[in-house]
Amino acid sequence: MSAAPAEPVYRNPVLDADWSDPDVIRVGDDFYLTASSFGRVPGLPLLHSRDLVNWTLVGHALQRLEPESEFAAPRHDCGVWAPSLRHHDGRFWIFWGDPDRGVFQVNAPEIRGPWTRPHLVKAGKGLIDPCPLWDDETGEAYLVHAWAKSRSGVKNRLTGHRMHPHGTELLDEGKVIVDGDRIPGWFTLEGPKLYRHDGWFWIFAPAGGVETGWQGAFRSRAFFGPYEEKVVLEQKDTDVNGPHQGGWVRTPSGEDWFLHFQQRGAYGRVVHLQPMRWGGGGGWPVIGDDGAPVAEHRRPDLPPQPPAAPATDDDFPGGRPGRQWQWTANPRDGWATHHSADGLRLTCVRTPDAHDLRALPNVLTQRLPGTPCTVEVDLRLDDGEPGARAGLAVLGDAYSWIGLQRGPDGTVRLVHRFAETVADQERDAAPPRPAPGGRARLRVDIDAGARCRFSYDTGDTGGTANTADTGDGAGQGGFRPSGQVFAATPWRWVGALLGLVALAPTGQGHAGTATFTQFRIRIQEKRADR
Repeated sequence: MSAAPAEPVYRNPVLDADWSDPDVIRVGDDFYLTASSFGRVPGLPLLHSRDLVNWTLVGHALQRLEPESEFAAPRHDCGVWAPSLRHHDGRFWIFWGDPDRGVFQVNAPEIRGPWTRPHLVKAGKGLIDPCPLWDDETGEAYLVHAWAKSRSGVKNRLTGHRMHPHGTELLDEGKVIVDGDRIPGWFTLEGPKLYRHDGWFWIFAPAGGVETGWQGAFRSRAFFGPYEEKVVLEQKDTDVNGPHQGGWVRTPSGEDWFLHFQQRGAYGRVVHLQPMRWGGGGGWPVIGDDGAPVAEHRRPDLPPQPPAAPATDDDFPGGRPGRQWQWTANPRDGWATHHSADGLRLTCVRTPDAHDLRALPNVLTQRLPGTPCTVEVDLRLDDGEPGARAGLAVLGDAYSWIGLQRGPDGTVRLVHRFAETVADQERDAAPPRPAPGGRARLRVDIDAGARCRFSYDTGDTGGTANTADTGDGAGQGGFRPSGQVFAATPWRWVGALLGLVALAPTGQGHAGTATFTQFRIRIQEKRADR
C-alpha cells in the first residue's frame, strides 16, 4: 500500500527533540545533519533526509570520548560542543570544540563510516564551535572558532586561521576577525558557520544567548576581514524564542534553506527549517518571513518522501539498544549482555553513587520528545542481591524514576524516587509497593510543560488502585498512579533525558540483572503529517 501524499506544507519544528546546535550539508540528493552530543556516548549523531523535513538517525561518528579516563563518569556539559559538518575531497568531515581540550576533527569516506579517531587540530581551553572552509576558488583552507568564557575568560569574538588543506593543523596563531564587543548591542557571539558565496566570505553566527538571541550574518571580501554585519533572523512577534545557530543548505534546484534551533526548556533545543533567499537589501540573506521564523511553510522543492523521524521505540533485538540510545559516559564491558532473544539485559552495576542517578555513567538515555507523550517499558528484576534496583527515569538537573528494588528478605518491591536540583541524594516519591514475580510495566505520561505523571502495573489486579498517591483516582487499564507530578528539568546545556538504569550498592560479587522489553513512546497529541 503506497504512502499518503505529503502535505504541501511542513510545520516547525521538523526535529521535535533536543538536536542541539545543528549543522547541515547536501551531498548529491541527500542531506545530512549532525548536532552536539556533549558528554553522551556514542557522540556526534548523524541524521539523513531527502526532503529537509523528514529525518532519520543513521549512526554516530564518535564511538567513545577521549581521553577515555576523563569521560569514565558523567560530564554532562563537556565533551562535544557545536560541531560543523562538511564534505570535501570525497570525504565527510566533522570539526567540534571540546571546551577543555581544543578543536578536534574526524573524517570518513561515507556518512556511516568508518570514521577516524579524533584528531586534535588546535589545543587550548575555551576553543569552541569551529567551522572549516575549503575555498574552491583559491585552493586554500580556513577555520573559524568562537570562545567559551568559562574556560578562557574570552567571549563574544570569532577567531580565524589559515588551515592546512589536509585539515590536520592550523598554519598561523589566529586573528580576531569579528569582535562582538565593537558592535553596539551584540553579546555572546558564537556558533559560526563559514561559507563562500558570490565572491564574499560569509559567517553565519548567532548572538544574544540561546533563549533570547538572534541570527547574524557577516561578510567580507577577504577572510581576515573587515566584516560587516546584519541581523537576518529574530523572534519579532512570533513565539519562537532565540531563533539561531544552524546551517545554510542549497537544494539541487537552487532553493536555499536554513536549519536552526529553538531553546525549549526541558525539551532542549528543537530544530526548525526556515526558507531563505539571497539578494535582500544589498545581497544579504533573507531568512524566514522577512527575518521572522515561520511556523509553517511550503515544503522544499524536493521529491515527496514518506513521513519519518528518528526512532524512539525499541524491542532491543539480541540485547542491543537501537541507535537512539546513548550512555551518560564511556561504556564499559559487561553493562549490557548480548543474547539471542529480544530485550535489554542490564547488569545491576555496583556503585557508591546508588543514591544519585546523575552521577552514574551506566544510564542508557534517549531524548525527551518535544510533544506530550506516554512512555512505557516492561521490567523484570532477575536473581539480584539485596539493594539491586532498576527502572525508568526522567533525568535532568532534577530527576525522578520508577522501578523495582530487591529488599533484604529477597522480595521485590515497586519503588518511586526523586531528587531535587539542590539535593545530593534521592528520596521516596511514593511508598514502596509489592511487585509479585519481580515484574512491572512502568509508565510516564509527559504532558505540556514536561510535567511527568508516573504510574505502574505489577499485574496484581486483585486489589483496587491506590488513590492516596495522587488524589486523582485510580489508574487506567491496570496502571496505578504513583507520587506527585514531577516537572522535568534540563541539564545546563542539554534537555531532559529518558533513561533506563540498573544498579546496586557497593559490595562483593555479581548483584544481578534487569531485563527491559517493549520500550514504547506514544505521542498523545499527534500533529498532522509533516
